[in-house]
Amino acid sequence: MKKVLVIAAHPDDEVLGVGGTIIKLVEKDYEIYTYILTDGSSTQYYGDTKKLNQKKEETFKANDILGVKEVIFGNLPDMKLDTISHVKINNEIEKITNKIEPEIIFTHHSGDVNKDHKLIFESTLVVCRPLPGNNIKKIYSYEVPSSTEWGDNKTKDYFIPNIYVTLNKKQINKKCLAMEKYKTELRDYPHPRSLKSIINCSQHRGNQVGYDYAESFILIRELS
Repeated sequence: MKKVLVIAAHPDDEVLGVGGTIIKLVEKDYEIYTYILTDGSSTQYYGDTKKLNQKKEETFKANDILGVKEVIFGNLPDMKLDTISHVKINNEIEKITNKIEPEIIFTHHSGDVNKDHKLIFESTLVVCRPLPGNNIKKIYSYEVPSSTEWGDNKTKDYFIPNIYVTLNKKQINKKCLAMEKYKTELRDYPHPRSLKSIINCSQHRGNQVGYDYAESFILIRELS
């Protein structure tokens, strides 16, 4: 069974960027793991234990709907990855890749406006260097509404997808059902993290390749 690791800075990134694809891969008997590097809310809620626990519960419920085998939480500081060493982030990701030994990795996009996302992309590439014994065959970066499209679109880091995963209405509805579990993150339309905007984004990506719905990615590297 092929193992897939979805690396995310914060809870809900995995649903927004890869939710439909996770559902489709689970249907094809892939084994999916979600790794959330940060505590997800320490900065947002100033260490409020009740809120932190609520965010974790939301994450488990959302990923259960997607069909994820295991959710792994790191404890790096939310929205403050630029305050710790690059080596520390590398080591945290490497511990998980060594444990799971995935063949496929999804990670953040290098041009996201969120600094945590940028740093995780960089660390993912360091950890996934194609050295002897490395099991990783494919690395993709994904888009996160309210971060990727707000990055600098005048640079080489603009998100220009070269991979599209087509989805059906049932899969999109299931993705939205998972996102609904993130009550602390879901917003009203026309915010990019509203359910209507999520559907609109999937329709836009699908229409780009002649389908009703899709999620899009950048293939960073493939070994075959």
